[in-house]
Amino acid sequence: MKDSSGETMLNQVCNDLDRIRERHPLVHNITNYVVMNFTANALLALGASPIMAHAAEEMDEMLELAGALVLNIGTLSAAWVDSMFHAATAARRGSVPIVLDPVGAGATRFRTETARRLIMEARPSVIRGNASEILSLAGHFGQPKGVDAVHDTHEAAHAASALARSSGAVVAVTGHEDLVTDGVKLVRINNGHPLMGRVTGTGCAATAIVGAFCAVESDMLIASVGALLAFGVAGEQAARTNPGPGTYQMLLLDALDGLSPALIGMKARIAIGDCTADQ
Repeated sequence: MKDSSGETMLNQVCNDLDRIRERHPLVHNITNYVVMNFTANALLALGASPIMAHAAEEMDEMLELAGALVLNIGTLSAAWVDSMFHAATAARRGSVPIVLDPVGAGATRFRTETARRLIMEARPSVIRGNASEILSLAGHFGQPKGVDAVHDTHEAAHAASALARSSGAVVAVTGHEDLVTDGVKLVRINNGHPLMGRVTGTGCAATAIVGAFCAVESDMLIASVGALLAFGVAGEQAARTNPGPGTYQMLLLDALDGLSPALIGMKARIAIGDCTADQ
């Protein structure tokens, strides 16, 4: 990555990491209880401040304090869905960026319809999902495996760019290779490690970290690239001693804490193009 556009983006990502450490932005998560603890610790390790609040009664006040709102549909209930829409209304009123994680979209009707309603009505700034989830939301009805992806990210490139154009959101697809698109630009990120796929909640943590970057960066494409790049580099650092998945989870938190702009600059593997090839 030696072109000027890539260097400019990388410099902005490094500046954003510094801003997170300086400002400790509050990231409000309405997220799933399977990974709530890990997600909160990942945000803390990065330098952000997490809050996991789900009661509709406090959404207005909470969004007055938050730098970003993360909506994760991993463990849905009707009450939590109501809180998500309430929170999204408050976030839009305060110009707070919204990040949507459509966990398991395509697996059940309730899950898929909720994700699509949130895209239409909450109008998220960023949608972060795996390839199968993004394909489902773009109208490709392949059978998912629970909440896990059964497609590669390259299969979702066209669907991601189409979803970005139709929704107005930046779409981030994570997997063996991550890609981020606003419907015009397409950024590919080749950082990360296979062990990240063997620990529950790494995708949810990635989404929360997108929220942290969105809280300090007005360009949602750069924020999304920065978050996935930072998380991918941390994933590589955590795997250096070839740990098992249990130890790896702890080492991943340590690696997030140890991230520096210099390390990201040295390890980054990104490529910036456009969506023409995916039309």
